[in-house]
Amino acid sequence: MLEALLGSENKEKVLIYLYSREKGYAREIADFFDISLTSVINQLKKLEAGNVIYMEQKGKTKEYRFNPRYPFLKELKIILEKTLSFYPADFIENLKYIRKRPRRSNKPL
Repeated sequence: MLEALLGSENKEKVLIYLYSREKGYAREIADFFDISLTSVINQLKKLEAGNVIYMEQKGKTKEYRFNPRYPFLKELKIILEKTLSFYPADFIENLKYIRKRPRRSNKPL
C-alpha cells in the first residue's frame, strides 16, 4: 500500500513489522514475510542511514527499533497504523503475536 510512497514493498514490510513488534532483527523479519534476507538488510541499512531506525547489538544479533529522535516519528506511526488497518485480521494477529517462552526440549515437531 505504501510502496508508491516509500519506493519499496519490502521497506513497507520492515516498517510494519517494527511498528507492530517495536523491535526486530533481519532474519526474523525476512522469515515472517518469506522474503530474501538481503533485501531486508538493505532496507534496514537505508532506514538506519536516514535515522528512522537505530540498531542495538545484542550479542551477535543486531536488533532494530524506531529512533525516538526521528522528527517525523509520530506522523510515521500514524501512517503505519492506518496502513495496518487495511491488512487482514488474521495477518495482524500473527504479526502482533510474540512467543514469550522457549519451546520445550524434546518436543516433537
